[in-house]
Amino acid sequence: MNFTIENYLRISWQDVILVCISSLIIVLVCRKYFWSKLLTFIEKRQQLIQNNINDSERLKKEALEVKDQYDAKMRGAAEQASSIIDNAREQATLEKQQIIDAAQKQASHIEKSAHEEVEREKLEAQTQMRQAITEVAMAAAGQILSQELDEERQKKIIDDFIDSDGLGA
Repeated sequence: MNFTIENYLRISWQDVILVCISSLIIVLVCRKYFWSKLLTFIEKRQQLIQNNINDSERLKKEALEVKDQYDAKMRGAAEQASSIIDNAREQATLEKQQIIDAAQKQASHIEKSAHEEVEREKLEAQTQMRQAITEVAMAAAGQILSQELDEERQKKIIDDFIDSDGLGA
């Protein structure tokens, strides 16, 4: 037989039958000696894959539970923060109102004290004015009595007296 490419690529029925018979023998030998081990290996592999799937599903459920707990805590924290802010606003409003009330009371007290002081000074000024008028009247009366004068002369003396004491306009 000469070796040529055509002889090499040629397929004969004998070769096909030999390959099929040899393959069948290999399968039978494998089945007799290795088939149970192969099935055991495949079953173990399937069990391992199933366990991995079950573990991943369990981990996914646990992760979802943890996420739900986290979300609940976040909502609680947000509500608590909102509550704290609301309480702080209420407290600030109360303090503001207390400060305003205290300032109004203080302003009212200062105003009342100022009015009382003005009234006191007014009464004192009136008392001093009465005393001055009384003194002027007494002095004028004394001069009038000391001089018996007519009415026109008395007016002139009173006007001169008032002008000399600075009570006039």
